[in-house]
Amino acid sequence: MESRLISKGRILCTEDDPDSRDMLVMTLETAGYEVVCAADSSLALQLAEHQHFDLCLLDNWANGLTGVELTERIRAFNKRMPIIFYSGVCTEDEEQKALNAGAQRYLIKPDGIADLVAEMEKLIQKSKSAAA
Repeated sequence: MESRLISKGRILCTEDDPDSRDMLVMTLETAGYEVVCAADSSLALQLAEHQHFDLCLLDNWANGLTGVELTERIRAFNKRMPIIFYSGVCTEDEEQKALNAGAQRYLIKPDGIADLVAEMEKLIQKSKSAAA
């Protein structure tokens, strides 16, 4: 008999690089998350509007809207879902813009995958506690 593990949460992920996307999905699924990836921000926005996600993981420079623009659009209809930027490039200005748009964290890849998972767990738990 097949046993199913209970997911720690549904993650919406934007990542345009196929190798990075595959690595993120594998890592997050191994950590117990259900992951839905969008290669561009238009699809990510549609998914965020019509499906429930416990957290959004954004690459600031995916195809289409920037991560900041996508965050602003998501925040127009969803104020609660935690948003983490996980990007290969970060200046203080970019990080501040992301946080001002409504993101909770801005982490740099490829370093810190363990930090990423820990931050995700913390933010999802905080969001669920606030909703209860």
